[in-house]
Amino acid sequence: MNILFAASEVAPFIKTGGLADVAGSLPPALAELGHDVRVILPLYEEIGENWRQEMTFVKYYYVRLGWRSLYCGLFQLERNGVTYYFVDNEAYFKRHGLYGHFDDAERFAFFSRAVIETPDQIDWAPDIIHCNDWQTALVPIYLLEERYHRRTLAQTKSVFTIHNIEYQGRYGREVLMDVFGLDYSYFNENMLKMYDDVSMMKGAIYASDYVTTVSPNYANELQYSFYAHGLEGVIAANRYKMRGILNGIDMAANDPATSESIFANYTSKKHKGKAACKADLQSKLGLRQDPNVPIVACVSRLVGHKGFELVTQAFHSMMEMNIQFVVLGTGEWGYEQFFRNAQIQYPGRVSTNLMYSAPLSNAIYSGADIFLMPSIAEPCGLSQMFAMRYGTVPVVRTTGGLADSVPPYQPNEDTGLGFTFGSVNPWDMLDAVRRAVDVYQLDPKAWSRLVTRDMEADFSWDRSALEYQEVYQRIHP
Repeated sequence: MNILFAASEVAPFIKTGGLADVAGSLPPALAELGHDVRVILPLYEEIGENWRQEMTFVKYYYVRLGWRSLYCGLFQLERNGVTYYFVDNEAYFKRHGLYGHFDDAERFAFFSRAVIETPDQIDWAPDIIHCNDWQTALVPIYLLEERYHRRTLAQTKSVFTIHNIEYQGRYGREVLMDVFGLDYSYFNENMLKMYDDVSMMKGAIYASDYVTTVSPNYANELQYSFYAHGLEGVIAANRYKMRGILNGIDMAANDPATSESIFANYTSKKHKGKAACKADLQSKLGLRQDPNVPIVACVSRLVGHKGFELVTQAFHSMMEMNIQFVVLGTGEWGYEQFFRNAQIQYPGRVSTNLMYSAPLSNAIYSGADIFLMPSIAEPCGLSQMFAMRYGTVPVVRTTGGLADSVPPYQPNEDTGLGFTFGSVNPWDMLDAVRRAVDVYQLDPKAWSRLVTRDMEADFSWDRSALEYQEVYQRIHP
């Protein structure tokens, strides 16, 4: 199959969140299955010079967007069996930051039109265009008409993946004709109309040939208003063409046996190197050097929907246990200030790191003992998978992909991968942390077996790629 994967960010070129990890890992896994996979993304100013030196200029052409005819330069790069196309327009993409600009609707409408028009320009016919989140949500809508006007799109089907339904690309109805170049026939309940606004994600759900989400449990949760942010009726109407597929991670790049980004290497059978990583982490962060005290860690944005209201409410009770606590991330001022104060209140036991740091996150994944992820909503989550890959046992709330990826520890059967709680309640979270600490301190052999199971769990993209291949074949046999 010819597969065109459209995303607003792709690792390792440019990344702000989990979408980039998916867009960086799934296409190579699909290519290994024998498909011709090509990825298209904007050429942002923040894409590094090291990548630009590997690009070759393909051509330039003009993209039609409503009444405008806009320059579009196309650059190409080959990597891991995948062809990457970078869409250049300095007026839209030569600026600081990927999102949050006053004209984001127009910027990503342009990118979506470029996705539609590029196959003609390179004389390549995609069987599938796989779109991701609101930034490419207009692609399936444009495709409804363009497949009848363009030879390269005549047999093309669209797949739309919801990574986070909270961000829907919602704008005033005035953008429809002037910005998107769509007439008002698209402003109806079975397409773009959301009350009196336009919802790009709603339109994509209706227009796509198939819709996926990033975990089976999240697909079920989207039937409820608590999770669906107003689109629960849209989800219900389109359940017949919807499926949840759990994301994966790059297992080879995150192998503690070979990784050069951690202090010491270790395997699922021999954990000695993890103890060295723990000692190094304690030294780096000014924690008391004690191999027998479990380190509980959070690597996350410090915001309410990530569960930090639960953490702050139960924090002092949690610190009554013999633990150390590490937090890495930035977010809402109130949570940042809480952890600043906690570090002062618990010297040598709490380390607060209000930043984003890939090297420090790797040090935490490899050096911590327990990874706390109490999200109120979590479509999939990758951090818990990274933690398990490095033998750090997760404590999670059973929501979204956390429920799919972390089966609860069962001491009688000696099964499971982590410790879970269900309700949005700080004391239930505290109980889950206490259960983890008890096993760590009272049953070291059971803890070692749990660490081994975590490290050997299969979170590779191989399984997920096969499921996506099945979706593609279902709509394009």
